Amino acid sequence: MKYLFLILSFLLVYNTNYAQKIISNQQHAWITYQGNHKLTSKWGLHTEYQWRRSDYFQDWQQSLARIGLDYHFQTNAFLSAGYGNIITFQYGNMPVNHSFNEHRIWEQFTQTSTVGRISLQHRYRLEQRFLENYVKSGSDIVRSGTLFRNRIRYRALVYIPLNNSSMTDKTLFININDEVFLGFGQGIGTNILDQNRLQIALGWKFNTNCMIQAGYLNQYVVKNAKVSALNLVEDQAENNHTITIGLTYNFDFTKK
Repeated sequence: MKYLFLILSFLLVYNTNYAQKIISNQQHAWITYQGNHKLTSKWGLHTEYQWRRSDYFQDWQQSLARIGLDYHFQTNAFLSAGYGNIITFQYGNMPVNHSFNEHRIWEQFTQTSTVGRISLQHRYRLEQRFLENYVKSGSDIVRSGTLFRNRIRYRALVYIPLNNSSMTDKTLFININDEVFLGFGQGIGTNILDQNRLQIALGWKFNTNCMIQAGYLNQYVVKNAKVSALNLVEDQAENNHTITIGLTYNFDFTKK
């Protein structure tokens, strides 16, 4: 585990600092809902929607809906798989050619543990992404097939309870997490690093099934752009300062 973390940290630092980049600082706001709903003692249903806005709440950045199945094979570990639909809009100083839709298949392993009063979570996710592609044709933007991309994600998360000794009911807590996105396979280009997200939030856990939180997320998105005069690739990146508001609500369908 520690070796994986060191490798990901090295790749993040290398991709962020080694190459010259044009960085655009932007302000966003994300409102999210997610729930893991118990169907049986082993199986559950994952639901999620994220309303992502640019320029705080003025315009669309993305709309993300995700659904999947969870399989709890241990008390502190479970597997998940499912489908996501993501619409990315034109936003910011480095907009895409055209708003596009993405169909995404995902597989995930999540493990939780406790160290003293702190709750830890490791999440590993694989994604197979099918993205609408738009290109310039003269003065027009036209659809040009579908791009397929692979991506792996790793998130380390800690919950720190403030008013209780553990993450029990009626707990005020701090959530600190970092997630690294790495592309692999055909079509990735010069950058292995796709994104990094660092978040800190303050939250309230009502009970096992419900909690809310609000905080700040820094979304660092790496892009590529051709410098036509020299026919070279120059790195571009978004540094998105994001307000986050999240609700988690889990239904237990095994209870009558």
